[in-house]
Amino acid sequence: MVEIPDVTEEHIPDYCNCCGNDLSSLPHQYAGSRQVFDIPEIKIKVTEHKVYKKVCPCGCETKSDYPSQANAPVSYGNNIESLIGYFHTRQYLPFKRMQEMFNTVFNIPISEGGIHYLLNKLVTKAEPAYNLIKQEIANSKSPIGSDETGVKVSGDKNWAWTWQNEKATFITITDNRGQKSIEQTFENGFENAVLVHDCWKSHFNTNAQSHQICMAHLLRDLNYLTEKCDHKWSRACKNLFLKAINFKKNIKDIAFNKDCPIKKSIEKRMDIILNHDPPKEHKELITFKKRLIKYRNYIFTFLYHLDVPPDNNASERAIRNIKVKQKISGQFRSEQGCDNFAILRSVTDSCLKNQQSVLSTLNIIANLRTD
Repeated sequence: MVEIPDVTEEHIPDYCNCCGNDLSSLPHQYAGSRQVFDIPEIKIKVTEHKVYKKVCPCGCETKSDYPSQANAPVSYGNNIESLIGYFHTRQYLPFKRMQEMFNTVFNIPISEGGIHYLLNKLVTKAEPAYNLIKQEIANSKSPIGSDETGVKVSGDKNWAWTWQNEKATFITITDNRGQKSIEQTFENGFENAVLVHDCWKSHFNTNAQSHQICMAHLLRDLNYLTEKCDHKWSRACKNLFLKAINFKKNIKDIAFNKDCPIKKSIEKRMDIILNHDPPKEHKELITFKKRLIKYRNYIFTFLYHLDVPPDNNASERAIRNIKVKQKISGQFRSEQGCDNFAILRSVTDSCLKNQQSVLSTLNIIANLRTD
């Protein structure tokens, strides 16, 4: 309940519930209160800007300028612009449903073309913030998670990439899944940070302080292999990974040194497991083992860095928004459309990580001048 309500209505009894006597002349006593929260009727606010001119004694005619918002005979304000960005990237609404909401809920007549125009305006204003997010990731000393997923753009398969840390999320969309996309986005890699990712080769080729394989991916593979092959090798490997993750959850700061006996035993046990060969008939187990041997140095990086997580779940959550958007709205119709979403979603996700209001932030951006 709020301390000072907008409207107060008093309900005083006029007659007795038992005998029906008139009580209107008797004094009344406070017996309690309840509050009803509701939204007032939504009504569009129209502001007309009139400009005037004056003629100086010198003969020069001077006319005042229209505000930057009033750049046409009829324009839409910054609050509408920020709402469009919010509905597009936070609530994933397609343009047609957004148009319906503005028409029926807010009583604002607007076309899909108008929505597209205002979204482009907002994205232009958001680009400096997007570049700051990219710079935050590039210079990060805290762990960076990376992931990628397929995305449809005008019927063609493209790739959405994310790089994120605890403060920021950067999303971009490219036409390939290779090393080229990473180098074009972060030319110098991440020499000050540990990069957390799955076993996709391009991530390992990225310059970084070190790498951490996503243990959640490895455990999913081991669950599948254990169910299919039912062999002690996969069970032993799975149990060791779970032991390492559990140790990380309970470890204290002081234990983060190379002399920790538990870490040594985990590393030694890993080497023993990798020195044992699964039966030849279990080809998938053998392939999995070869992968672990290839990336042996990056399995337990999280045990030596306090802030490095054992999984890449945060990156998967960041990139999942692309899939949610496409399930609700369908494919992106143009490269500009997918780039717009990547820019605004980067801002949105970064706001959420810093406990900032997404709509308020977009409104601040919408009020920026672009000239």
